Amino acid sequence: MRQFFKYVLATIVGLAAFAFLGFVLMAIVIGAAVSSSHEPKETAANSVLELKLNEPLNERGREGRFGGFGGGGSTGLVELKEAIHRAKGDGDIKGILLNLGIVQGGMASLEEVRNALLDFKKSGKFVVAYHEIASEKSFYLSSMANEIYLNPQGTLEFNGLSSEVMFYKRLFDKAGIQPYIFRVGSFKSAVEPFFRENFSDSARYQTVSFLNSINGYMIGEVAKTRGINPARLKVISDSMLVHNAPDALRLHLVTRLGYFDEVQDYMRRKLDLAKNKKPSLVSLSDYTDHKNDADEREGKTSGRRIAVIYAEGDIVTGKGSDDNIGSTKFAEAIRKARLDDRVKAVVLRINSPGGSSLASDIIYREVLLTKQVKPIIASMSDVAASGGYYIAMACDTIVAHPNTITGSIGVFGVLPNIQPLLADKLGITVDRVTTGKFSDLPTITRPLTDFEKRTLQEEVNRIYADFTSKAARGRHMPVERLRRLASGRVWSGIEAKNNGLVDVLGDYDTALKIAAARAHLQAGDYRVQRLPRQKSALEDFVSMFEDDDAAKTRALKTELGPLYSAYAQYQQLMQMRGVQARLPYTLDIQ
Repeated sequence: MRQFFKYVLATIVGLAAFAFLGFVLMAIVIGAAVSSSHEPKETAANSVLELKLNEPLNERGREGRFGGFGGGGSTGLVELKEAIHRAKGDGDIKGILLNLGIVQGGMASLEEVRNALLDFKKSGKFVVAYHEIASEKSFYLSSMANEIYLNPQGTLEFNGLSSEVMFYKRLFDKAGIQPYIFRVGSFKSAVEPFFRENFSDSARYQTVSFLNSINGYMIGEVAKTRGINPARLKVISDSMLVHNAPDALRLHLVTRLGYFDEVQDYMRRKLDLAKNKKPSLVSLSDYTDHKNDADEREGKTSGRRIAVIYAEGDIVTGKGSDDNIGSTKFAEAIRKARLDDRVKAVVLRINSPGGSSLASDIIYREVLLTKQVKPIIASMSDVAASGGYYIAMACDTIVAHPNTITGSIGVFGVLPNIQPLLADKLGITVDRVTTGKFSDLPTITRPLTDFEKRTLQEEVNRIYADFTSKAARGRHMPVERLRRLASGRVWSGIEAKNNGLVDVLGDYDTALKIAAARAHLQAGDYRVQRLPRQKSALEDFVSMFEDDDAAKTRALKTELGPLYSAYAQYQQLMQMRGVQARLPYTLDIQ
């Protein structure tokens, strides 16, 4: 028997050692793969940079799990623009191929990429686009190209913008969930999906306003590059005159109908290649210098710096995660930039619909303290609304895109009562013992009294008054005027500029130039330090074993399909803690 246990113990120890070694070897292999993928490959002479943009476009790129082999990656806007800028001056790169399908990015992000491509064309190099299916966004991006090829059997969408919202009142009624709503302002419609079945008049009014503003700007920019009168383009869009590829050609939205081999023939002519010679295409991942980007992010450069702090996602209390703006982490990043004597100015790059009003105020305080000692400039990306506007409003200058969605200055609170769900649907009753009349407040297992509802509404009113007072000070306008622009109303960047909520229409580069000028820095006089620091490949690998939320989300999306958005909205309702400064709905502009 002793011999038996000896062999069993030896087997267990061997298996454990084997598992540990396997884990270490896997980490080494994946780390090596990620490290090698970070090294840009040498570019052959007479090459074309190919941009597919088939991953989500975020402020900072992220490789998928397992060094990019496990999916879940994204293209970084900053890396993409740097690659296009580098290609402009690279003698080995003769042109850019936009091989586009359904581009996943916000309107302001696409505008930054489009402007970078327009700047690239100033070098005299060509840009050619190829579409099999061109969405509104992908066509807008490619509309600046020298040649636009559309597959003869392909389609091109050019029929205006829309934003679709799901309302969950009937779902909550059936489930037995009664949401108590506390809000300020007729336009603070973020909570309407919880208690309405359609848009309120004010929500519809503001959505029509900013969508038309963004659409009008887009049509104007397409008109410039395609040489078509804007009024004619508006008719083409509003009447949906484009039904197929021949329509797109006839209306001069594309220059040619052709297959990819014909695009290759075009590139051969531009590159002066023989007919049997394949054009050399360089992918974005092979061309991007991730290593130098990482060095800047980690602050390994010396001398004077401008710190760029990327705030992307929902604003939450605490440290947060890679996908949101944790108040602790971002307050620390701003504080670090403020206390670092090498940092001469700060750019706060914001792409956020808002979130916790408390977390927003914590970050706002650090912005305010930084403003007292060095320039801090806000650069708004696709969305900088509600809490996203809150963290920007103390900056010296606010820069927004014409296509930015901003404003939404307002707050709300939601407290669900699930007693009907428990009692009527599940047969569960709840009893309680308290030391005081209101000891169990807040609670989700009983109705609120009138006094409790008044108390919570008064707190929301107080926070709204504080938000608008601080916004008025930041914008140097009377609080009464600011509140006429507030009430939770959403504005486009153009509308916000006209109303004094932002200072300058421009992009990230505009904000960087303003920051340098305020700090009396000349071009080439400083380095960009990017904060917060992103996880290394090994840290990302290890985190897979610590947090399976991403895997769970992917599985739910696959299982629920189109119903996932309803589930996500329900989860958002259940997770809202405290008063929220958040954008109305989940805006998805198509």
